[in-house]
Amino acid sequence: MIILAIGLWVTNSILKPIYEQYGIMLLGNVWVNWFGVSYLLFVWYSLLLGLSPVKENKIYKQRINSGIFWVLCIGAIYVVFVPFVKGENPF
Repeated sequence: MIILAIGLWVTNSILKPIYEQYGIMLLGNVWVNWFGVSYLLFVWYSLLLGLSPVKENKIYKQRINSGIFWVLCIGAIYVVFVPFVKGENPF
């Protein structure tokens, strides 16, 4: 829940002004972008703890080795960065 809350804040406070600077309106299904940002934060969190030599935690290492984890990561990257390519938010 904390990652979702931080993702919402990042979407509204950071991503929205960046999109608007490039002439992209953040309208429509903004929740798609919000979940994309939140999942990217979740990936960074998992990588930070999974690759940390201080903590030996099997759950994070298994998550990093999961194919679904990386497919969803690619999807989240697509959701966040495709508006820059298309010039509009397609969601």
